[in-house]
Amino acid sequence: MGSTHDDPVGRLWLRWLLLFWAVAAFMLIAWKWGAIHWFALGDTDDNLRIAEVRAWLQGQGWFDLRQYKLDPPGGANIHWSRLVDLPIAGLILAIKPFFGGVLAEKWAVAIAPLIALGAAMVALALTARRLVAPSAYPLMILTLACAANVIGMFMPLRIDHHGWQLAFLALALAGIADPARGRGGATLGAATALSLTIGLEMFPYLALAAGITGLRWVADESEAARLRGYGAALAAGCAIGFLLFASHANRGPVCDALSPVWLSAALGGGALLVGLSMIPARDWRVRLALAAGAGVLVLGGFAFAWPHCLSRPEGVSPELDTLWLSHVREARPIYSHGWRVAVPTAALPLIGLIGTGWALWQTQRTPRFLPWLGVALLALTADALLLWQLRAAAAAQLLALPGAVALGWALLPHVARHRELAVRIAGPVLLLLVTTGVAARIIVDAIPAAPTTKYRKSIRTANARCPTLPALAPIAKLPPATILTFVDFGPRLIATTKHKAIAGPYHRNGAAILDVQHAFRGTEDNARAIMLRHGASMVLICPGMSESTIYAAEAKTGFYTQLRDNRAPAWLEPVALPKGSPFKLWRVRD
Repeated sequence: MGSTHDDPVGRLWLRWLLLFWAVAAFMLIAWKWGAIHWFALGDTDDNLRIAEVRAWLQGQGWFDLRQYKLDPPGGANIHWSRLVDLPIAGLILAIKPFFGGVLAEKWAVAIAPLIALGAAMVALALTARRLVAPSAYPLMILTLACAANVIGMFMPLRIDHHGWQLAFLALALAGIADPARGRGGATLGAATALSLTIGLEMFPYLALAAGITGLRWVADESEAARLRGYGAALAAGCAIGFLLFASHANRGPVCDALSPVWLSAALGGGALLVGLSMIPARDWRVRLALAAGAGVLVLGGFAFAWPHCLSRPEGVSPELDTLWLSHVREARPIYSHGWRVAVPTAALPLIGLIGTGWALWQTQRTPRFLPWLGVALLALTADALLLWQLRAAAAAQLLALPGAVALGWALLPHVARHRELAVRIAGPVLLLLVTTGVAARIIVDAIPAAPTTKYRKSIRTANARCPTLPALAPIAKLPPATILTFVDFGPRLIATTKHKAIAGPYHRNGAAILDVQHAFRGTEDNARAIMLRHGASMVLICPGMSESTIYAAEAKTGFYTQLRDNRAPAWLEPVALPKGSPFKLWRVRD
């Protein structure tokens, strides 16, 4: 890898990286200032996250993660943990005495994602230094900035757990790349435990990383220290994460969070790996047999003890999948979204695969071959998952970064030293545009798109206007009530008003989601019965929002369509809203 003694970029890498982070943080806050001012939490999860933090700060129990403003009267069972709440709550408590609660929340939701970004930048810089070159980390940061699906998870206001899980996935990469075997294994184990404490979204990659660690020991007996560090950190980290952060609901045998189900696998698997690392097996075939036996024990024990967790962890019913989950955009494969989405999304992962393949070829018979092989397997898995769900895009782009950087780092000197001046000037820029995936976006944007139809424009307008604070202000002034509204609008309603909603888009909230689906798709009598069951006294719709188009298309004579066409039943009376409001609101007559 070479010495960094005469290279200030490599020697002072952490100082430079902190400077890059500070500049990036300032620029992102400035760019998003308008949205921060208007508290424009655009995603349902971000809105629910702030509602969860508020509830905790207002006295709700540490281990009680039920959201009592959803699914009344009992509240919605949320599968998250408090780990991601900590930086948000800490920022609110630190800022509130100086600027008040409103500004404290705005600054907290602006800054919190940037902390996760800083952690990801450090981890990715370490990966670049270990796998590519000591001075390659600035190219890694530049490529990260161009990875739209990744950087979008770290934007101000993006306070949900996805940014932190990507940061811990980046930390896992740094552990895989670490030449110090014990430290690298412990880093990977700790990153895995932290990610699982938050949620299971990264489980496929983390499980594969465990297999990669075992195979490295099979290939090289000296990797025993890595295996031992990984197993110990995984078991201890998951145990601590469970004890400190598992909610009351997650202390049962649930499949979608760090519960006794996954804790038992982590403890048993970690103990087995530590035990394997202490066996003086000189023959790789013996090590392979031992590793295979350990894998069979873990998988067999899991299947015997927790057979109900061998299917999809969400455990949604066929009806819920048909009426709701199948309509979730991110839950559909990448090819179903059209080439204008697929090409820019897949460009960086494909470039990363090319670069990873080149790095594997270049590092044959060197200590960096096995870590590059691990990166390659992770990247291939993420790319394959894109064919299942688009939500794998952020992980696929992040795991592509080492390969893209390796390719750019190898080609850049050749272009910069080219005998033609034009190539030396324009070549590096063009090379960076290609290796970062930006060129694909430029090409797609340059191809004229079909004119946006009036119908599509109306949907975009409704999606943009209805969640805004000015639009919601008249509704927020009304006395607190439980409101029947869209599933995807529930989190925004409870985050910006004192009202409650029947449902939010969370799979454990399945019965309430179906209640909303049945209410808007069915008859007015069915809707009234559902509202009575939840104690709802108002109905709120925003005609044209994406969710409403599903009801309009699939239930043409349903309750929503009646309301949209101003044919409300006699038991509802309209509530006056300011002229130009995008909403329609009714109150149940006394």
